[in-house]
Amino acid sequence: MTELPPYWLRDNCPCAECRDPRSGQKLFQIGDLPEGLAVAAQVEIGGKLEVLWSDGHRSRYPLEWLDDAGGGDGRTEEGKRLWVAADFARGLPEAGWEAYLGDPAEQAAVLEAVRRTGFAVLRGVPAVERQVLEVAGTFGYVRVTNYGELFDVRVEPDPNNLAFTSVAITPHTDNPYRDPVPTLQLLHCLENAAAGGDSGLVDGFKAAAVLREEAPAEFAALTRTPVPFVFRDRRTELRADRPLIEVDARGRIREVRFNNRSIGTLRGTPEELAAFYAAYRRFAAITLRPELQLTFRLDRGDCLVFDNTRLLHARTAFEQDGRRHLQGCYADLDSLHSTLAVLHRRAAALDAIAGLFAGEGAGEYLGEEVTMAEHMLQAGAAAEAAGAPAHLVAAALLHDVGHFFDEHGQGALHGRDLMQGQDNRHSDSGADWLAQWFGPEVTEPVRLHVAAKRYLCAVEPGYREQLSEASEYTLQVQGGPMDGRQAAAFAALPGAADAVAVRRWDERAKAAGAATPGFEHFRPLLAALMR
Repeated sequence: MTELPPYWLRDNCPCAECRDPRSGQKLFQIGDLPEGLAVAAQVEIGGKLEVLWSDGHRSRYPLEWLDDAGGGDGRTEEGKRLWVAADFARGLPEAGWEAYLGDPAEQAAVLEAVRRTGFAVLRGVPAVERQVLEVAGTFGYVRVTNYGELFDVRVEPDPNNLAFTSVAITPHTDNPYRDPVPTLQLLHCLENAAAGGDSGLVDGFKAAAVLREEAPAEFAALTRTPVPFVFRDRRTELRADRPLIEVDARGRIREVRFNNRSIGTLRGTPEELAAFYAAYRRFAAITLRPELQLTFRLDRGDCLVFDNTRLLHARTAFEQDGRRHLQGCYADLDSLHSTLAVLHRRAAALDAIAGLFAGEGAGEYLGEEVTMAEHMLQAGAAAEAAGAPAHLVAAALLHDVGHFFDEHGQGALHGRDLMQGQDNRHSDSGADWLAQWFGPEVTEPVRLHVAAKRYLCAVEPGYREQLSEASEYTLQVQGGPMDGRQAAAFAALPGAADAVAVRRWDERAKAAGAATPGFEHFRPLLAALMR
């Protein structure tokens, strides 16, 4: 392993002394670290690098994390799929509205298309007023501007923008006169019965990349020249001086602002102005190349979501009296990226849980005639059949995952410890592990389901006699029936009733050969409950 700078390594220490375990935020300032900090010793153990520091502190770093090159924030050309119109010969990135709402994987695919490709179309969105705001709310927040929380794109009798007429609109980005610019735009078609009025998109990053390849000096001129973008009407006066093409510190394309209707008067020396206009004209000509222009028609119920810092959008002219009405709003990429990251994180968590059912879960279940996975699936199915709320179905399904972990969350089949007379405290380790993704409505019934057995054996006549031989054995290992004081204290706990319900499904979930749905059946329910 390459020797890493000590202050970088220590600054990224993940231990609870250095980072708040709930938020992950650092608990120290960089200046708090001592001068001359050095690694005193290091060793690789169990997939982690353990470091002893010169000041006595100890850190553990996952090796896979150390090897991660880092992917950046995904906002530059490096994180995008640049395209030309022919790339969509087989169809646009799209999804049905109901599928998008009901399937987290479908929602993630749509948001990923916006992030990587710059746009996606949702089909079948209810064609009712203000529905575009509902679409934006599925991944973020509406950016309110001088146009309001939403705007109507239709012919207006007294328009303050050419967008509100029937004339053709050439490729452009919206609101370049704002800083920060709205980074996402949504356009929802309520009606499009006019002749003409087709929509168009151009990948501005691709156009900028073409300019850089064909005329690097002109590309450079557009990245270093602040352009005055201006908007004025009776109630508004806006201006932002920004380059047409913005690059990051490493020279990667990060933003395009292009709107001929909004460029004010650029000032400079004759040489500077001549250089800018030569570059500006060349870039404008590239955006109009047919191979870069993707043209399609939005029909009633279609909602286009696109990246306004990257894609130029356009419209063909349409009949002045034609019926064409779109409603639009602005939102921001940071919320979309956040929602997408959470969806990916949840999917990874669900994959990890599914892996337990398919892997360790295929093993024996503490002397019973079913496997671990069969037992948990039967418990979840029993809760579902009883009409239990979603959080209790989840708790019943996941109540025994702690058998796969020790108290530190390390993977191993620790259920065997219980059958060897050692309480593995699986209810606590399972609840703590699940708390990464689920709230107390799920984790507390899991945490209390062992105590619930001890409680029921104490207060409910005949309950103990129903226990299987293995369950009776584990009852003794886990402390036996509660006494009166313990039972009263348990009954007063907020999650006691839910834990008792889970316990009853737990005891019934031991039928060999019983038909149950697989883990994938419960996946949408779990995804909806995850934090």
